[in-house]
Amino acid sequence: SREREAQAGRLPGCRGAAAGMEPNVRFWIAEPQSFVRRFLQWTELLDPLNLFISVENIEKARQLLFTNEDASGHALEYQTIREAWKRSLSTVHPDSGRPIPALFRPAAFLPFTMPTVFLSMMPAKGMMSVVLPQVSLYAYTTAFNIINGNESYSRQTPESIVLGAGVIASSTFFGLIPYLIQMKYSLDNPWIKRVLPVALLTHVSAMNVFASRGFEPIRGIEVMDKEGNVIGHSRRAGRKAVQETAISRAVLFGTSALIPEVFASFFKRTQFFLKNPRSLWTAKLSCTVLMMGLMVPVSFSMFPQIGRIQCSNLEEEIRSSTEETELFYNRGV
Repeated sequence: SREREAQAGRLPGCRGAAAGMEPNVRFWIAEPQSFVRRFLQWTELLDPLNLFISVENIEKARQLLFTNEDASGHALEYQTIREAWKRSLSTVHPDSGRPIPALFRPAAFLPFTMPTVFLSMMPAKGMMSVVLPQVSLYAYTTAFNIINGNESYSRQTPESIVLGAGVIASSTFFGLIPYLIQMKYSLDNPWIKRVLPVALLTHVSAMNVFASRGFEPIRGIEVMDKEGNVIGHSRRAGRKAVQETAISRAVLFGTSALIPEVFASFFKRTQFFLKNPRSLWTAKLSCTVLMMGLMVPVSFSMFPQIGRIQCSNLEEEIRSSTEETELFYNRGV
């Protein structure tokens, strides 16, 4: 029954998919377009234990999904298939079908970015204390964006390296602007000391996505029908995919940086802080961990992993090559 299939990881939509269709694409196309459902799914996929899944276990899970397109059998079989879906969705790129390097799997995003976001929002105590968090943050997010972006367009490794290096350098420079202003002019205005770094982090995080995935709107990404058949490459779909990811990243970092700053401003007025001034560091760190722990699955869930776009909004050559009214594309993470 469909109810029993839903209990096995919400897989009923996988029925009737085209033979040989990438399992991850098959899953996300079938997944209901609900923010709550996507959020619950991402809370499972962001499990830190997914970082330690071996290539051998990934291959076994993928083989199970390729040979069991219909969920049927006993409860044990349902649990096995559900675990296979979790391993595949959390470790395999839906475009290439290859395992994602462990350090850049979605589950690694929070552990690697949270410390750098926290340190980048701390008061500057010297040039190195400002530069290192910014370089670390944008080096990781740039590599993460490139690796987890759309891979259905043609690209060469050297150009990806050159692009990544340029994006890291420019993102770091813009991220340092508020701190350089403070260090040069010794400004004590709270708007410059607190609000400007948050605003720059939000803006630069979004622009980092646009820059690191800049080839997608230029060269176009694959669009497919509901059976997984590729119809063509669309620059408009590539632009939509990058825009959606940039918005989600701006919401993630903007909220994760703003709320701890607001919390800290109120915490400083409490009697506990007056008696224990060093407790601000711990309180702000705890707030950052809490907010980012919540906002990472929220941001990843804001838009579907496999996006939908009306065929009428695509290029003429794509509209003329299909009778479908709605096509699909991989948004990336």
